[in-house]
Amino acid sequence: MAVRGRGALIAGGGVVVLIALVALLAPLIAPHDPYAQDLTRRVLPPFWMPGTDPAHWLGTDHLGRDYLSRLIYGARISLGVGFGVVAVSAVIGVSLGLIAGYFGGLADMAISFLITTRLSLPIVLVALAAVAFAGASLTTLITVLGLLLWDRFAVVSRAAAQSLRSRDFIKGLRAIGAGQARILFLEILPNMRSSLIVVLTLEVANVILLEAALSFLGLGVRAPTPSWGLMISEGRDNILFDPWLIALPGAALCVLVLAVNLLGDGLRDITGGRLK
Repeated sequence: MAVRGRGALIAGGGVVVLIALVALLAPLIAPHDPYAQDLTRRVLPPFWMPGTDPAHWLGTDHLGRDYLSRLIYGARISLGVGFGVVAVSAVIGVSLGLIAGYFGGLADMAISFLITTRLSLPIVLVALAAVAFAGASLTTLITVLGLLLWDRFAVVSRAAAQSLRSRDFIKGLRAIGAGQARILFLEILPNMRSSLIVVLTLEVANVILLEAALSFLGLGVRAPTPSWGLMISEGRDNILFDPWLIALPGAALCVLVLAVNLLGDGLRDITGGRLK
C-alpha cells in the first residue's frame, strides 16, 4: 500500500508541480504574447503536421495567436480557479462540519438542513444562472463556485468529528479542561487530514472541469483570456478540419485532472489511518 501510495504521489505530484511551475513562469517560457494576433498566420498546424511554422511549435488559432503560449497561460487559469474555489469552499464546509459533528443538537440539525438543501441544487445549472446574472469574470466564477461546492467538505468533516469526539483522547482533554477551540482545531481537525485530502483533490479536479465547462459555454473566463475550456470552444468550428485545436487543450485538461487525482490517492494512502 505504501509503495503504491508513493508511486501515485510521485507521479501525480510531479506532474502537478511541473504544470504549476509552467504557470508561474509563463512570462519567461511562453515564446509569444498569448494575446498577439496575426491574421496572416491563422490556423497554422503544429510541428508534426505539414505546413507548420517553426516559430509556432504548436501552431496558431483562428486569430493567429500562438497556441503553445495560450496553453501555458491557460494553466494559470485552471490552477488558479481550482485552488481558489477549493480554498473558499473548504473554509466554509470544514467550519460547518466541525460545528455540526462536534456539538450536535440544534447546531447539527440546522447545518444538516443546509447540507441537504445544497445537495438538492444542481451545481451546473445554479452556476450557469449565477454567472449569467452576475456577469462572466474570473472573480465571479471563483466566488460562485466557492459558495456552491462546500457540501462535500461539510459532510466529511461532520462525520469525522462525530467519530472523533467520542475517542478517549478527546474525553481526556475535556477532563483536564481543554478549551473547545483547542479540541476542534488542534486535535480533531488534524486527525481529519486523510479524508479532507481526498475531498480536496477531488474538488480541485472537479472545479477545473467545471471552469472549463463554463468557459466552453461562454459563462466562465471571458475572451481573449487564455482558458483551456475557452480554447476548446473556439476550436469547435474547425473540429473536422483542424481537430488539434480541441485535442491539445483537451489533453492538457485530462493530464492535469488525472495528476491531481493521483496526487490525492498517494497522499491518502500515505497519511490514512494514523491518528495524531
